[in-house]
Amino acid sequence: MDNRSDLWMRVDAAKDRMIALSDRVWGMPEVCYTETKSVAEHVAELKHQGFRITENVAGIPTAVIGEAGEGGPVIAFLGEYDALPGLSQEAGVAEHRPMEAGGPGHGCGHNLLGSAALLAATAMKDWLAANKLPGRVRYYGCPAEEGGAAKAFMVRAGAFKDADIAISWHPNHFWEVSPPISLANTRADFTFTGRTSHASASPHLGRSALDAVELMNVGVNYMREHMPSDARIHYAVLDTGGIAPNVVQATAKVRYSIRARDLPGMRELVERVRKVAEGAALMTETSVEMRIISAVSDTLGNTPLEQTMQSVLEELGPPHFDDEDRAFARAIQATLTPQDIAAAYRSIGVKQTDAALADFTVPADVKRNPAIGSTDIGDVSWVTPTVQAHAPTVAIGTPFHTWQVVAQGKQAAAHKAMVQVAKAMAAVGAAAINDPSLIAAAKADLAERTKATPYVCPIPDDVGPPLTMSRS
Repeated sequence: MDNRSDLWMRVDAAKDRMIALSDRVWGMPEVCYTETKSVAEHVAELKHQGFRITENVAGIPTAVIGEAGEGGPVIAFLGEYDALPGLSQEAGVAEHRPMEAGGPGHGCGHNLLGSAALLAATAMKDWLAANKLPGRVRYYGCPAEEGGAAKAFMVRAGAFKDADIAISWHPNHFWEVSPPISLANTRADFTFTGRTSHASASPHLGRSALDAVELMNVGVNYMREHMPSDARIHYAVLDTGGIAPNVVQATAKVRYSIRARDLPGMRELVERVRKVAEGAALMTETSVEMRIISAVSDTLGNTPLEQTMQSVLEELGPPHFDDEDRAFARAIQATLTPQDIAAAYRSIGVKQTDAALADFTVPADVKRNPAIGSTDIGDVSWVTPTVQAHAPTVAIGTPFHTWQVVAQGKQAAAHKAMVQVAKAMAAVGAAAINDPSLIAAAKADLAERTKATPYVCPIPDDVGPPLTMSRS
């Protein structure tokens, strides 16, 4: 059934509402597990579009599922709407101009991500109804992707157990199938407890928890020479024990993010970091408690879905940008370094051009050198065949998690990209409805990839969603 044009017209019919949704979410940036206003906006839109609503998914107040349709396969569209701390920025301004000092901002474009996924789900719902086809469309509103691992908790709770395929996307520089690669990641807090004392009159009676944190950080930094080159470790000191230097700090806390190419490698690295923490406690005669906050798996690819997505992206082509779009993108590029722009092209293995916005489809057969982060979509990919697209919402070279991304989050170029990628996602979902063999092939691919190493959730059973982690 060749009815993509009908499907894409349904995307266009709903796009104005979803663009407005994206802009509203941009204007109410909320970080990890605090997305109450943003999820309320998504729930209101789901109700307006006639979806059946399930809230408080996996015990997470800001997670929601909307479902429509009856019978047939379940096509999942994954959306996000969490922001990042410290990235407040005016829209449409090519200079650093925070709206709120120290406030949050959508520095990864998740205002667009959730809205486009809901746009694809809405169009496909209407397409199924108009053609009287069996099938269920689900929109998963997923909070806390930035370090909170909400999807991993949702997977553990069984939210994806009957989904046949999962489709998502992410804002990016280019129009491409997202490389199916990410790092497994654990976030853990290390809390050291010592003994307070007068730092001058009786320093020998004190045992500094802050010294222990500093020694731990030094030890981990020395460890970097002796770990795989594609592993990553980062830390942030959450509690220094006070502001008085003449008081020996009795407590201090540091949060670590520990990444590796796969789950076994990550678990090994976590254990080594734990030993360094214990060594720091031993040296300072303090005690240490390690508490896992969240964890995510590496991402599994799915060849049948990726081939389908590539074909759709090539057929659709990238968004159609105009001179005004390109002019603002060039103004953003003027705030970047040449290395920023070169790194973007290097990641896709394509020769650098003078284009400010991507006007081409990245070929499937290029030799990529992707920048690798972590995402909780990884856990979904272990239990449900999953595919993602990238769409050019920002000027080429824009580093993510920066004010420049926030500045571009309400621009016409970003809106055009989110609508275009909604069409691509909807078309992949429709292809799975039209051709059941695609779902069968996707499931066979996943079964083969997990045959030797079945999925085991990387989050300990006794760890629940860290709903207060942003206030830790």
